[in-house]
Amino acid sequence: MRFIFRRGKRMLPLLLMLPLLSSCTATGDLQNGDQVLVVDMIVKMDRGDYWSTIKMGAEVAAKEYNVRLNFLAPENENDYKDQIRLMEESIERRPDAIVLAASDYEALGQVTDRTSYYGIPVISMDSEVASTKVKTFVGTNNYEAGQKAAERLVKLIGEQGEIGIVNFVKGARNADQREEGFLDYVARFPGIRVLDTRYCGSDETLAYRLTRDMLQAYSGLDGIVSLSAESSIGAGRAVEELGYGGTIKMIAFDNPPEMLELLQEETVQAMVVQNPFNNGYLAVMAAAKAAHGERLEDKIPTDTKLIDLDNMLWPENQKLLFPFVK
Repeated sequence: MRFIFRRGKRMLPLLLMLPLLSSCTATGDLQNGDQVLVVDMIVKMDRGDYWSTIKMGAEVAAKEYNVRLNFLAPENENDYKDQIRLMEESIERRPDAIVLAASDYEALGQVTDRTSYYGIPVISMDSEVASTKVKTFVGTNNYEAGQKAAERLVKLIGEQGEIGIVNFVKGARNADQREEGFLDYVARFPGIRVLDTRYCGSDETLAYRLTRDMLQAYSGLDGIVSLSAESSIGAGRAVEELGYGGTIKMIAFDNPPEMLELLQEETVQAMVVQNPFNNGYLAVMAAAKAAHGERLEDKIPTDTKLIDLDNMLWPENQKLLFPFVK
């Protein structure tokens, strides 16, 4: 099957490929057990390609591991209070395990600690939470991902210039770690200044407005990094509409269709792409193992790749860019 990628007069044929489940081989005992496990997966929001792909990976693992999966989320990614409510309701139901992608590292810590009173194992996914009761963390090394973005942007602007950051939810562990990794890397270069950091709360429209404001406030800006799918969509649209495509170098996160278009147009020079399918799959697998009393490693890492026009057609990168057939 082929996906014809179209923007204006340009077309880019891309092979659609099913996801590669590295390190996802299931154990026979878990797969063939008669007991149906109940796992609540509480994520940051229930829309967007990133979370849809996580859900798909989780559902595949649920079928393999005999799990009844409840996929739950607040309306907005920065609504940590509603996430706390969802956690409290989950604890009341006493599932066999909970998978949590915490919107706020500190705020979700206390309710996560409460799960230990009832013997409910918790798997942290995507972003960590301030609780010692978590059995393992499944997800990206976000500090390293921020460094990858910084390394490429520094190279693109010639190791000197002015940079702006469009981040998503302040206080979310993955947002903070990406920003920290990015800033630690650029600090090595005295000729580079980070002029501004703005937080869009994973709202594409707000990311667009904030980026427009930033571009108008700093006329000499040389580069922009956006640290999530939603911030990338909004920031990319602002860069394109104001006519800065290619002039201001941009590194995006994740791979929503809008970013693939802007990558082809060379408005975006590279994307740091995660593996959300594997995140969802491995989190449910870990939850099933924890429910059966198995000991888990402290972290189950999933990799990121820096994808640009030169490598986006490589077969292994196609698996990340198109994890399922639409």
